[in-house]
Amino acid sequence: MTSRRRAALLLVSVIAGGALVVGAAATWWVRRAAPAASEATLEALGTYGVVPLFTLTERSGRRVRRDDLRGLVWVVDFIYTECTETCPTQSLQLAQLQREFQDATEVRLVSITVDPEHDTPEVLARYAARYGAGDRWWFLTGDKREIYCLAQQGFSLGVVDPASPVQPSCGQVLGFGPSRAWASHGSKGLVMHSARAVVVDGAARIRAYHLATDVESMAHLRANLRRLLAAHSRRGGRTQ
Repeated sequence: MTSRRRAALLLVSVIAGGALVVGAAATWWVRRAAPAASEATLEALGTYGVVPLFTLTERSGRRVRRDDLRGLVWVVDFIYTECTETCPTQSLQLAQLQREFQDATEVRLVSITVDPEHDTPEVLARYAARYGAGDRWWFLTGDKREIYCLAQQGFSLGVVDPASPVQPSCGQVLGFGPSRAWASHGSKGLVMHSARAVVVDGAARIRAYHLATDVESMAHLRANLRRLLAAHSRRGGRTQ
């Protein structure tokens, strides 16, 4: 092999090696600079799926369907009345939202029980009274499988009843959603469920996820609510 050819091969090797180093460095920088999908990302207003149709029963005994919320901005959480730690915090947060947005007639708060066998409309009515819930804060119960599949598939939120020998089969969970953030309890009949509050717009689109036990996250929820209400007002109450 001539010296000229050896020099050419050496030059090619150096260039190739340099390209690999530059490529690796660029990949590292992009990964470092670009934020990964995170809880903060899901707190930003976006579209993270559409709530499927459902029919549940409100504490008043009235049947409530998803489309009863059409044109309204709603905040949803999953609770149960015998939960003694995280659920009271979640409900206190929604009670605060009720006070802060009492003049916003297009806002609804929706708390859905994950223990429907115990949480009858009468039980939910007593629980709601404890937090001063008004007519625009709905407490829903119904068929356990429908509720669990609504949580898991509709909202991409975790819920598990360890006391149940067979968990409801809901199929594959699709769409965006947060990582699991289980509520913590010292409760009787422990049911594991998410402690997140979900913001939904008038077209039943999931717009943001917030951790109800985190003060900063709930401050972001309030800001998101105000933005959605402002947009709702500009459209004259019409849903896009």
